[in-house]
Amino acid sequence: PSPKPPPHPGTQARLALITGASSGIGAATARALAQRGFHVLLVARRAERLQALAAQIQRARGMATPLPRDLATGQQRQALMAEIKGRWGTLDLLFNNAGFGWYGAFLSMPWQEARSMLQINLEAMVHLTSLALPLLASQGNGHLINMGSIAGGFPNQGVALYSATKAFLDAFTTALHREWHGRGVHVSVVRAGPVATEFFQAAGRRRSGRPMPAERFAIPAQQVARAVIRLLQHPRRVVYIPGYMRWAPWLEMLLGGLIDRLGPRLLERNAHN
Repeated sequence: PSPKPPPHPGTQARLALITGASSGIGAATARALAQRGFHVLLVARRAERLQALAAQIQRARGMATPLPRDLATGQQRQALMAEIKGRWGTLDLLFNNAGFGWYGAFLSMPWQEARSMLQINLEAMVHLTSLALPLLASQGNGHLINMGSIAGGFPNQGVALYSATKAFLDAFTTALHREWHGRGVHVSVVRAGPVATEFFQAAGRRRSGRPMPAERFAIPAQQVARAVIRLLQHPRRVVYIPGYMRWAPWLEMLLGGLIDRLGPRLLERNAHN
């Protein structure tokens, strides 16, 4: 569909806060939302990337505001939400997308990497959710979408902590969905398979990390962005991307015992590739 023009002066566009917006899924979703009339608030650490994305969206007659923040710190998370409340006073969508991966045996994962993953993948997501829910509820039709992963329900060798963070996210989102159902906030999780983003390169660059085997099966980030749009149009608790990934939990039930036995060998083989 062709991009929608900006709202007439004096009207206010729906406001969407997107974390991890400097590349990949976050950037693709920001473009898709802006095309549909949202004012997108772009959050990530890389200010230059955010400014370039905002300029691109604005050239396409969309609305975007870069808000560079390091979400690893609670102080910056609180400052971010205070600024949003002070400048706009409302929020229609929070897309908790920020996160990173690491591939390799858990024993070889440096504690600093593990701690950073817990801060970004979990702490930042939970904290921003708690700060944003009152604003989302004030709209009477707000939406919280958390970026999950198949790994949350199908954990495997090499992604122990990452899988655990996504399992937490799944449980947290499900519980919130049941708390808020019919009370003015839709709560959803996107459970995605591998997605072709900088996620894989970052996982491989991190000290002691290795390339992630799932990269060869990755889908485009734009496919996830389209799923986010569909969730806004037809809210539900969970969506799987690609659709066939809905069978992943059944694979865990059917093949878990086999993977238990093969896991160490598969991890060792990937370490030498």
